[in-house]
Parts: sequence; C-alpha cells; structure tokens
Amino acid sequence: MPITIDQIERASSRIRGSVLRTPIVRLNTDTDMEIYLKLENLQPTGSFKVRGASNAIALAGPEVKSRGVYTCSAGNMAQALAWQAKQNGISCSAIVPDNAPETKLRAIKRFGATIIQVSFDEVWKVVTTHRYGPLEGSIFIHPFSDPRMIAGNGTIGLEILEDIPDVDSVVVPFGGGGLTAGIATAIHERKPTTKVYAVEPETAAPLAASFSSGRAMEVKRIPSFVDGIGGKSVLPEMWDMVRPLIQGSIVCSLSEIACAVRLLVERNRVVAEGAGAASVAAALTGKAGKRKVVCVVSGGNIDTAKLSEILSGDVS
Repeated sequence: MPITIDQIERASSRIRGSVLRTPIVRLNTDTDMEIYLKLENLQPTGSFKVRGASNAIALAGPEVKSRGVYTCSAGNMAQALAWQAKQNGISCSAIVPDNAPETKLRAIKRFGATIIQVSFDEVWKVVTTHRYGPLEGSIFIHPFSDPRMIAGNGTIGLEILEDIPDVDSVVVPFGGGGLTAGIATAIHERKPTTKVYAVEPETAAPLAASFSSGRAMEVKRIPSFVDGIGGKSVLPEMWDMVRPLIQGSIVCSLSEIACAVRLLVERNRVVAEGAGAASVAAALTGKAGKRKVVCVVSGGNIDTAKLSEILSGDVS
C-alpha cells in the first residue's frame, strides 16, 4: 500500500534526535543553473539509510531484542541497520554481495553485524522473496520495500521543502525505489507542483525501461563503481508506488557520474559515492529543469582507492 504523509510526519518526530537533519548547500559550478545539494552523505553511517532503519527499529516491536534483525544490502542499508541495532543492543546480520566495496564491509563489521556474503543474484533473490531461510528466526527489514523504511526516507522530502519552499524539481538516486517513493510522496502531498525525477546509471536502468514499456521491467545489469543504485529489476510493488509520483528516470553515463564525483570534491569538498553523485550528474544535463533543482546526495561510502581512480580520471 502507498504510504501517507501522516506516516512520514510521524517518522520525522520519531527519528528526530537519532539522525542528522542534513544541510542543503548550493553547488559551486560555472553554469547559470541553480543546483542545491541535500547532503545525506553526512549521516552517521554515511548515507540516508539511517532514517528508514531508525524508524523501522522503533516500530519493530519488543520481540526484536530477542529475535534480532537482518537485511540484504550492497552496504549502506547494512551499515545503517547495524548502527541502529548496536545503539539498541539488538543482534544484526547482513546479506551482502560478494563484490561489496571493502569500505562498506569494514563499516558493517565496525558496527558489530554478522556478514553473510553471497552472489549478487542470491542477494537479489532475498530482495524479491523477502526472506532468507537460514535467518528466518530473525526479523527481516527490507532495504527499500518496507513502509517503515519508506516513511523514514520521506522525511528528506519534508526537510527539502522546509529549507527551499520554492524548489522546482528534486532529483533522487534510484536503486530499489524506497528513497524515491518516500521523498516523492512527501513532496507530492506538500507541494505537488514540484517535479521529482529519478536517476539511474546506464549500466542498470530498470526504472527507465519500465517507464518506456509501461510495466515493471527487468534488465541486464553490468557491475560498476556505481554500486548503491541500479538493480536488475523494479519490483512490481515499487513500480506501482513511484510511477504516479515522478516524472521519469534520467539515465546517466558512468563518465557523467564520475565527473560529478570529481566536481563535488573539487568545488564543494563533498565526498559522494557513485550513487550519491548520480543526482548531480542528472541535474547537470538540464533534463530535470534549469531553475531551482535539489539533488539528493544519498551517500558518501566510496572506497578510497576507487575515489583516487576517479579523481585521477579513470572510470571503471
């Protein structure tokens, strides 16, 4: 079921004090475009996921302490859930792909979670089935298709409108759709004239394919440094949720996203992972409009070696 603005507002009150109300700053560019950055990379675990994870843990019920929690994630959701579980004395397990960045794996371990590494296809099976047999005694918190997660994510939309009430458009990185659905719901309810766009990498753009075909689609996914977004498919429930709320998906090349990573470092001293910089890459194309555009910098958990390569001009 679609979430409501009431759920988002209650999530905002519930997580206040446990997560950062991130700032919005203007992107320093040589263009005439008015682009702003919603810096979710500044959250305690380096990504927006702490919002949904904090809301989900708060709503999980008393049995969560005895049963523990688990999720599946390329890294950011695992970090966020592990961080929040540690704060509350709850055991946590994370099912992650075997090519997850070492930076994210170290962080998950630092927060005390148990890591289970499997192939990306096996991770995606957990995503689509909402279950993992060996951990069925624990409470599964889906990384994006969970109303508690989506409501927590939607608090970003409320903050954007509070800080820039005359925003014309918002660009949101699209992985599974929970971030897009939450922000778009908040903005649609509070300021329906503001347009919301998703952004995906050219190596995995199932949402763009879904808009082209009019139904939830699966695509061939090519792994890249943009590991926080770009899945194999759009889950039908997420397609039904985001389709009426957004204008479409802007597809960016790896080169465009790498340039955005460099631009953020050089001009604003902001470190963003590929997914986080993708929104900036999309805004710079002009396809999200050329007036007041807010880019959600969803995370900053990028391997230092990969960041070094990108800053030196290498993309892979």
